[in-house]
Amino acid sequence: MTRCSWAQVRTLKEKNNMAASGDVDELFEIKNSFYIGNYQFCVNEAQKLHPSSRELAIEKDIYMYRAYTAQGKHRVVLDEVTSASPAEVQPVRMLADYHQNPSKRESILKSIEKKLNSSDLNDYDLLMAATVYYNEQNFESALRCLHQSESLECSALSVQIFISMDRVDLAKKEPKRMQVQDDDATLTQLSLAWFNLAVGGEKYQDAYYIFQELSDKYAPTVILLNGQAIAYMHMGKFEDAESCLQDALDKDSSSPETLINLMVLSQHLGKAPESVYSPEDDDKRRIPQSIQAYL
Repeated sequence: MTRCSWAQVRTLKEKNNMAASGDVDELFEIKNSFYIGNYQFCVNEAQKLHPSSRELAIEKDIYMYRAYTAQGKHRVVLDEVTSASPAEVQPVRMLADYHQNPSKRESILKSIEKKLNSSDLNDYDLLMAATVYYNEQNFESALRCLHQSESLECSALSVQIFISMDRVDLAKKEPKRMQVQDDDATLTQLSLAWFNLAVGGEKYQDAYYIFQELSDKYAPTVILLNGQAIAYMHMGKFEDAESCLQDALDKDSSSPETLINLMVLSQHLGKAPESVYSPEDDDKRRIPQSIQAYL
């Protein structure tokens, strides 16, 4: 008898649900790869796909350009998204501009305030504005944007913000609401994993299982490997954590999250940071200066 993993069971359940409803999301692979941090795959799939409608084509571009931004390729977004591009894509260009041009951030914040006072807001307007406010550590304004939407992405970012504020009591409401909306969605599972890491105790094991299931089901991305490593460290499994972080390094040798977690791990192992990771010169040039000092 062939045995199925829980990840396989979840996949079958999702497919059965879609088949039963007759609702197949043409952009599922593109969106899902973005959510788990598989950004290059997201870009590649977006470039190959020819959606069946203009609306889906625009949404495809939104995720593709968000993936470029997540990779730090802000110039690509600024070059390809022009004033003639659809209005729905403009918020992503704004986010890329915010990251690429620090000197323009004050004017960008003013333009966001003006946009938020208009009546023609969509989920991406709210999400990109909230992302900028989150980067500015203006959590109140970010949450004010997010609470105007019922999308899973806005709820997922709300969870991260509440955790950043050390308000686990407020964060717990969002995963519950997301589970009611779509328990099997990747964003719901990720948000539950982040929440479990924040709660701690026995929840560390639950968080690990979620990250592991998503890795088995889709791909072991830097985001998922770091999630597993954090859970391992909290459970005292430092060698397992090191293995996850080394795998994450193989995928992206300049990931700030991985490097920070490696520094934390080195302290637990009683090692010097450079014994865990010593970057080559080419790698080091891509690492933020705030982290370079420790390597």
